[in-house]
Order: sequence, then structure tokens, then C-alpha cells
Amino acid sequence: MAELTTLARPYAKAAFEYAQANKDLAGWSAMLATAAAVAQQDVIQQVISLPSYTADQKAQIFVDVCGDQLTGPGQNFIKNLAANKRLTLLPHIAAIYGQLKAEQEKSIDVEVVSAFTLSADLQEKLATALSKKLSCDVRVQASVDQNLIGGAIIRAGDTVIDGSVRGRLAKLAEAMNA
Repeated sequence: MAELTTLARPYAKAAFEYAQANKDLAGWSAMLATAAAVAQQDVIQQVISLPSYTADQKAQIFVDVCGDQLTGPGQNFIKNLAANKRLTLLPHIAAIYGQLKAEQEKSIDVEVVSAFTLSADLQEKLATALSKKLSCDVRVQASVDQNLIGGAIIRAGDTVIDGSVRGRLAKLAEAMNA
């Protein structure tokens, strides 16, 4: 996994720098999301892996499947990936591009998993508190996991805050066994 990320990073940075220079971060984000979704389709993966197709043929098939979702520079990006045998990296490229875009926009998606459904008011208060702590715009995505018993788990990038009853019971058990 780390190797794929290492291979994808230069392409994601190049796409990001181009999009930033042309003030089209959102457009490139949409293009890369579409291309990543296409690259994950079984039929496309089979076509990409066939040695009988040239890089130009693979790129053209890929561009045809994406249709109007790719602009001229986006099509050139796909052709460049095909020429370097990197079309399979598109999901990783899209993910890294998304991270770069979020850093640029100083925003972060925060996942909140709680034992019960969070009200809109509570989600807003949580977003405000996390915005102050993380010094960026926070978008909260809430979900429910009744196995937590109570409390919540908050994931913001690499930061995880486990305030669940299940997590606290696990820590207590670990302390008692130590």
C-alpha cells in the first residue's frame, strides 16, 4: 500500500499544481474522482492489464469511458498515466489530490461515530470546537455504532479521540491485566 502511495504522489502533486495554477481545484477533483471510479471497474482493469493494447489504445478507451467528464488537460493526464503504465494508481492519485486540496483550503473531514444519533445542533457545536482546536474548517460526517455502548469516536486525519464507553472499558481491562 505504501509503495502505491509513493508511486501515486508525484502524479497527484502534478495534477494539484496544475489545477491550482489554473484555479480549477474543484474541476480536477471531480475529474480525478470520475477517473478513479472508472479505474476500479473490473472491465477497465482487464483492459488495462492486457498486453495486446498499446498505451495509446488503453488511454483512448479510458477517455471514451469517462466521456465529457474529462477536459483536454484531464485527457492528457490520463494519456500520460497510460504511457507510464500508471492507470491503476488513479484511486490513490485521487485520494492524495483530495488531501492536498483539503490542506490548501484548510479544511478537514471529521468522522464521528457515536452510540446514538447526534442532533444537528450537537454536530454544529462539535464542528465549532474542533475548528478551534485544529485551526481549520471542519466538515462533520456522523454515523451510529450501537456497539460503542455510549460516547463517541472522533477521527480527524491521523488524530483519533476515543471517548466511547467501549474504549474506556478496554483501557480499564488493559490496566487491570498489566
